[in-house]
Amino acid sequence: MSAATTLSRRALIGGGLAALVQPGAPARAEGLRAAAIDWALLETLLGMGLTPVAATELVLFRQVAVEPPVPASVVDIGLRGALNYEALRLTRPSVIFSSNFYAGMESQLARIAPVETISIYRTGRPPYDEAEAAATRIGALTGKEEAARSLIASVAGEIAACRHRLAGETGRPLLVLNLGDARHFRVFGADSLFGEVLARLGFANAWGERTFYSASAPIGIEALARFPEAFLVVLRPVPPDAARVLGTSALWNALPQIRARRLAVLASVDPFGGLPTAARFARLLTGALLNPDSGARAGELAGKAGGDIG
Repeated sequence: MSAATTLSRRALIGGGLAALVQPGAPARAEGLRAAAIDWALLETLLGMGLTPVAATELVLFRQVAVEPPVPASVVDIGLRGALNYEALRLTRPSVIFSSNFYAGMESQLARIAPVETISIYRTGRPPYDEAEAAATRIGALTGKEEAARSLIASVAGEIAACRHRLAGETGRPLLVLNLGDARHFRVFGADSLFGEVLARLGFANAWGERTFYSASAPIGIEALARFPEAFLVVLRPVPPDAARVLGTSALWNALPQIRARRLAVLASVDPFGGLPTAARFARLLTGALLNPDSGARAGELAGKAGGDIG
């Protein structure tokens, strides 16, 4: 696609949205019919009080991202990578919010409505800053600039409040990971949203190696022994087979972190979320570290303590 074609297309999209929504015109903003392909953008819309007419994989979103809650009026248009285009068309969107993850379907989406591509996760770009920029961009497009500023300030304030509460806990390095199975895990680096939240909370990320798209996977469980002083933060969901096997795994239970009960198992958080995910992660981590008897901490993955963490 030539630069001139791209410029004309962007101008068309911008002009079409401007005709629908003018900054400072709440009535028009409320009448905007937005569809969200990317989950991080769906979070951002909902966090700003904007309810889209359509979004993807809502059953899974409610299980993985959990919040913000998705109103029942939002139509589920299928898998993120395999949309039901007819269902999307029937919702009559006036704009479709997508990201670089779904660039391959942009030409098909553009046949239905103008597409606004806003990418939070890009190699070499801090996702927290990009998440704030995404909210700002959506606010400008929908006439909801104040809602965008409110979301940005609210999340920053919540993280700052968590940092204050955790003032006595921040002297340790943390490792944030998903378990793939009983032998492998995915770890989140400093360039992930979780890594950035850790830094804003005052923690060091024990994983200093380079990651790809904010995470590295899969890595053998034995690699955890390289970080004996780290506190492990495991994100649900944990595969049932992994929970069962690790409970009796000599290797897992011999890890210094497990022996010292330096482990927190958090409720599910979207690994590639937006600002609402940042706030949720900060809140869940703070609760787990300050309330060791809450059931979300050490022992849930150890055979001696038992427990169902699936």
